Amino acid sequence: MTLPGPMGLSMRDRAVEADVRAGLAAVEAGLLEATKSDVPFITEAAQHLVRAGAKRLRPLLVLLAARFGDPDAPGVVPSAVVVELTHLATLYHDDVLDDTDAHHRTDDSDTNWDNSVAVLTGDFLFARASHLLADLGPEAVRIQSDAFRQLVTGQILETAGPSGDRDPIEHYLEVLAGRAGSLIAVSGRLGALASGAGREVAGALAHYGERLGVACRLAEDVLDIAEGRGAGGLPRGRAGTALREGFATLPVLYLRARAKATGSPEDRELCELLAAGFSDEPRYAEALGRLRAHPALEQARVAAARYADEARAALAPLPAGVARRALEDLCEVVTRGRPAVSPTAPAPLVTAEQGLPEAAQP
Repeated sequence: MTLPGPMGLSMRDRAVEADVRAGLAAVEAGLLEATKSDVPFITEAAQHLVRAGAKRLRPLLVLLAARFGDPDAPGVVPSAVVVELTHLATLYHDDVLDDTDAHHRTDDSDTNWDNSVAVLTGDFLFARASHLLADLGPEAVRIQSDAFRQLVTGQILETAGPSGDRDPIEHYLEVLAGRAGSLIAVSGRLGALASGAGREVAGALAHYGERLGVACRLAEDVLDIAEGRGAGGLPRGRAGTALREGFATLPVLYLRARAKATGSPEDRELCELLAAGFSDEPRYAEALGRLRAHPALEQARVAAARYADEARAALAPLPAGVARRALEDLCEVVTRGRPAVSPTAPAPLVTAEQGLPEAAQP
């Protein structure tokens, strides 16, 4: 697993850490097996993102959720494979919807596969996920289908934009609940279901996952702008794509709201500069520098922390232990971009520099 930024996660228990590492390795093997086809080109296309490396946050949540029941139950690893296959399928579709290869694709992918292949590869992964899901029982199918409905609804809402009387900030947060929160929520629910942890535990973990998913995306909004990791200091990642395509992420939405409320000429000018896009890179870089120093960016950072706090609070009904502490630590990890471990804790399970555990490498 690789989490965004220079961070890691400690299980604080070496036996549990070893089990989670083994579970992630099994998930990785399951992903490779599920993406095989009798047609070599389909295998190559379907395994493209599997081998490119991803966060594996959703499989990790399935494995941690399963620790509230029987973590060795036969449906746990397949559940983790299902949610990750679904996530990877959405990434192929996102590349087409965003009309960009900058965030998910490797350097040579855009010359090999066009949008039609990307869409069809995503469909292939959805089909493989559905095949595995059928073996997990009708309740798992209903849970996954409902999550997929929420995900697609979020995508449609983002494409349509807010209606005339809708607060753009509320609309954006609703979009994120569907696009970013639904599959992370279902990870917790399926992990609990597969392990026999019970409905109350499953409900708490689903609520936790939905809030954590939104916190993750809001934190990415902030980091992508604050760090300016692209060429010339321009943002890349989802925030960079959103700015290029004319979609506003939370920092820009807060800026617009402040400009409207206060009538500040400086804020209005900054909104206009950002709306002009990348056509004039020097002026745009200047505008981003001003946005990085603007209170709107801190406002967005506070919002990300608030969602992380709500995720942490959702864990209150669950029994204390290693799994709950790890889930609590994730709230800190995704919003702060650094390990949430005590000075005496074991080394992180995985850090961004380490990438996947050796046993889980494709």
